[in-house]
Amino acid sequence: MALYLIGDVQGCDTALGRLLDEIAFSPSRDRLVLLGDLVNRGPESLAVLRRVMALGDAAACLLGNHDLHLLVVSQGVRRPHRTDTLGDILSAPDRDALLDWLRHRPLALHERGVLMVHAGVLPQWSAARTLQLAAEVETVLRGADWHVFMHQMYGNQPDEWHDGLQGAARLRVIVNALTRLRLCSAEGRMEFDTKDSSGVDGAPPGYMPWFDVPGRQTAGDVVAFGHWSTLGWLERPDLISLDTGCVWGGCLSAARIGADARDRELIQVRCPQARKPGGGA
Repeated sequence: MALYLIGDVQGCDTALGRLLDEIAFSPSRDRLVLLGDLVNRGPESLAVLRRVMALGDAAACLLGNHDLHLLVVSQGVRRPHRTDTLGDILSAPDRDALLDWLRHRPLALHERGVLMVHAGVLPQWSAARTLQLAAEVETVLRGADWHVFMHQMYGNQPDEWHDGLQGAARLRVIVNALTRLRLCSAEGRMEFDTKDSSGVDGAPPGYMPWFDVPGRQTAGDVVAFGHWSTLGWLERPDLISLDTGCVWGGCLSAARIGADARDRELIQVRCPQARKPGGGA
């Protein structure tokens, strides 16, 4: 059974369909993991959700920041952004089923030696700790009172992890790390003012890409992530970066993982530009 990891789709269902054709994906034979941000900014968010949901157990999807944004907007906590393309989902007859399915998606997975997240991992978290903390948020999102957390989720503070954090503040740090993180300090203080368009070289003094922090606890693991379109495809023994800017006119990328995490193959399809760069990701 082949395992395919796919980067940020962001509502580009036509590209996703072409990529699945390119890899000759078979639900009865293969396993698919999408690394978050299924929806938003592209023109076909509703079709993406319906396609992935219909794949059942053959496909897993992580929650990304845009997916969580959809859940927040659906509860009336925030108004849609000017650049959002979520209206077809919010007005769909199967809206409730789609949103219920989405809020039951995980924030982190570990398969075949690969830790998978949407954005990043704080340097003091091991792979096992990351999965434990992700499960804390997943329990809340899957519970009857999940909408309460939608009112508490947004915010940049606290900007670093402490084991003693409790309540909404604790959950907010976990969500921010797993779905928004790009840059942090050596101590794990997160930085959210620098936009995706600034790239790796745009980090302010004292900050660096989360995966370059010396001594991070996941340095001995392979971490696959998306979220950073200007970083693009980046492959190292300990990293697989898969957001290659489909919605911005780049590519939609899949990494085939073989028997172990060292056996990798990149497959890509070109994408028509649905958004002009400069608005972040």
